[in-house]
Amino acid sequence: MKLYYSPGACSMGIHIILEELGKPYELSLVALKDGAQHKPDFLAVNPKSKVPALDRGDGKVLTEFPVIAWWLAKANPAAALIPADLEGEARCLELLDYVCGTIHPQAFTRQFRPGNYTLREEDFPKSVELGKANADKYFATLEKGWAGGTYLLPSGYSVADAALFFVEYWATRRSGLTLPPHLAAHLAAMLARPAVQRALTQEGLAL
Repeated sequence: MKLYYSPGACSMGIHIILEELGKPYELSLVALKDGAQHKPDFLAVNPKSKVPALDRGDGKVLTEFPVIAWWLAKANPAAALIPADLEGEARCLELLDYVCGTIHPQAFTRQFRPGNYTLREEDFPKSVELGKANADKYFATLEKGWAGGTYLLPSGYSVADAALFFVEYWATRRSGLTLPPHLAAHLAAMLARPAVQRALTQEGLAL
């Protein structure tokens, strides 16, 4: 398998899942800051111009974080990275979608790329402010509905935790936000996991 990633991007969540699996894989750097996602070489891999993308090693490529996470979990059942029961799997997918489809774009892309949301440069600070307010609101929603213990789901650690981690990491390392209690404890637990530490070190990121 080969993961197309950019250091510190949402692809770090997939990187963590690959480390949790403990199977051989390669990393292929896509330097988003240099616009590598728009270059012909990467467009041939993923015409959507974004990471993560996963070459499964069978001549096929998967894109979109929730799908890659789900496929890795289902293809490696011994790792127990997704609940085995239908209800648990549905809740896991629900959380993946909320993180990747709502929290990521509406809270953090608004902060990091305000030009995606307004063409007027003078409005960029308002976009950043709204992004931070959204992050607080979405994290409060997760906090209120927290159903697990240390991890998101009552069944324990899953691919949903790898997704939540990347927005928690952005919140605390890049946005200066304070996480509510369950999420703060979750971040600490994630940072203590060897797979997370290995992935962050490989990407040159602070623990």
